Amino acid sequence: MSQPVLVCSKSIYLRSGLPAFLGVPVVYSSKINNKQQKQAQAVIAWGRKPSATKAEELAQSLNLPLWRLEDGFIHSMGQGVLGASSYSLVIDKKGIYYDATQASELEDLLEHDPSQQLLNSDLLARAEHLIQAITSQRISKYNNASLELASLNLPVGKKVLVVDQTAGDMSLKYGLVQATSAEQMLATALAEHPEAQILLKSHPDVLAGKKQGCFPKDCQHPRVHCISQAINPLSLLAEVEHVYVLTSQLGFEALMLGKSVTCFGVPFYAGWGITDDRADPNLPVFQRRKCKRSVVEVFAAAYLLYSRYLDPERAIRCELERVVEYIALQNHYSLLNAGSLYGFGFTFWKRNYIKRFLYAPQNQLQFVWEKSQALERGFDKNSRLVVWGERAASEVKALSLATSVPVWRVEDGFIRSVGLGSDYTPPLSLVIDQQGIYYDPNQPSDLESYLENSDFPPKLLERASLLRNRLLQNRLSKYNLGAESVVDAIKAAQGQCIILVPGQVEDDVSIRKGCVDIADNTALLKAVRAAKPDAYLIYKPHPDVVSGNRKGKVEATVLKQYSDLVLEDASIPDCLDAVDEVHTMTSLVGFEGLLRGKQVACYGLPFYAGWGLTTDRHSLTRRTRKLTIDQLVAATLILYPRYINWQTGAFTTPEYVIELLHRQLQEQGGQQKNKVNWFYRQARKVVHVYRGVFKFRY
Repeated sequence: MSQPVLVCSKSIYLRSGLPAFLGVPVVYSSKINNKQQKQAQAVIAWGRKPSATKAEELAQSLNLPLWRLEDGFIHSMGQGVLGASSYSLVIDKKGIYYDATQASELEDLLEHDPSQQLLNSDLLARAEHLIQAITSQRISKYNNASLELASLNLPVGKKVLVVDQTAGDMSLKYGLVQATSAEQMLATALAEHPEAQILLKSHPDVLAGKKQGCFPKDCQHPRVHCISQAINPLSLLAEVEHVYVLTSQLGFEALMLGKSVTCFGVPFYAGWGITDDRADPNLPVFQRRKCKRSVVEVFAAAYLLYSRYLDPERAIRCELERVVEYIALQNHYSLLNAGSLYGFGFTFWKRNYIKRFLYAPQNQLQFVWEKSQALERGFDKNSRLVVWGERAASEVKALSLATSVPVWRVEDGFIRSVGLGSDYTPPLSLVIDQQGIYYDPNQPSDLESYLENSDFPPKLLERASLLRNRLLQNRLSKYNLGAESVVDAIKAAQGQCIILVPGQVEDDVSIRKGCVDIADNTALLKAVRAAKPDAYLIYKPHPDVVSGNRKGKVEATVLKQYSDLVLEDASIPDCLDAVDEVHTMTSLVGFEGLLRGKQVACYGLPFYAGWGLTTDRHSLTRRTRKLTIDQLVAATLILYPRYINWQTGAFTTPEYVIELLHRQLQEQGGQQKNKVNWFYRQARKVVHVYRGVFKFRY
């Protein structure tokens, strides 16, 4: 076992993920004896905070080195003062990066580079790529502010940004900021840019009401505009020509965007020739920082060599690329969900979970059932119109026609849950379609557009292939129910073709929209038997029908005449493993059959028909392309749906949803029976409804 590190602050000891960040056990010093203390390798303190004094004294008394910790340069989707845990941390065994009164490991790395790491062309290329990703995806230290600037009503013409900080912050004291520096900074910005409008940006912790800023709240000047709303810093930086800071990290983010930056203190990125430094040039820090560095080199040193990262979902050490990918995903959906949204047709139990799928910082989501309600609450041409399935269809259509606002259609995704939607099990995925909806072939949908028009780059196809393999290896489907034995029940003759006929919910809108001449389970069974008279037919009723929640039961006499075996409570993966072909109207089981290389015959027009992968009874002229299975998977499972990790309440990937489902199935001992007694099912529904109505996360 690794030697532990000691901490004498309970808040640091309880900090989420600290042992994973450090790679060693963390021990609370008051709970161990002298012998155990001597086995420790270091004492840790939080930066230069006053609380660090106790850690310094303990380290000195035990003759142990002191490690100073601090949040890294990309913190989280929230703020530390609001309780968010950081995705990044720095550990400095010499000083700390914001303390310009003495050298730190970061300063030594930039000045001396003892291992010649900053000469590594691969590292610098990686840094350049990450700078491009961070700036294009607008990733900052804190990422819980709106990405949209419309609400600010920014002045026209040249704009200069002056950045406020929190009064009393250690980075000001140890960044050699003088008592009058903030006042001087604003006066200088006004004097040096007489033709510009000055934007004075408050710190996020000040906007959250947790701290005070360095500038007075009522700063009066005709050219000074106070930014007192939570706005993504990189969105704001893109609008300005010059940036003035004391020691704020926002100055370095401005440098990454190619902006000119003037520093009135000495942050970690000052003194290297990339900033306009107004602090006293005779300060010792400038005598230590003699080397000239580029923005890319400072980024590589600070963000890649000096910082450590923790996977936001898995709580294990990771690289910066993973954190950037995660925040970029959140920002992608934040942009899509921005503004004022009106949701039609959402029952009470759905409303709280749909809030997460439609979440964006500072957006507004209101639930209504009628056009008049929406208009009374402020619906206009700039609003978003969101509807669940076919509910409130006439009201939504009327409102859309009256305002020319397109309709966003919402439905369950294709990797949904462990349990049925009709049992009120919350979904891990939804689709939000801005053109139509995937099950309606009568008009284009976003999914059809992806399938018809996407380029499908090699990396996306590689990801799709890996995703398909993970689904198969983990034996996952949409609902992940069913415990009935399949192989033992089949009595097919040697060499006889075995066909799976999946039943569907007969009043489901996918039947009404996607079927032409065969539109119920009985008709389907008869058609399959007519087409394949010698085959062994397995009929699997839809789990919602088996549960008694939905319509679609086939008469026993029909089943006896047209099928050889009925499996009411078997899992889809088990069924598909045992058959040669799938014959369906529009069931998702046909898609899952394609994932497993089965022959699939479509008697209706599901989203996966018409692309050269299935035998189709009907055709659709809009679908002209021949696709591979990985292209189908890429569009259907990666590009089209949205996924939520209910443990964090944040957007996630299909890969992580597969991990969650696999873990959930393992914890409950595998797939459970769908066919349960009525009282148990009702109790399960009550639990899910309670969670849906009263809880924000699951």
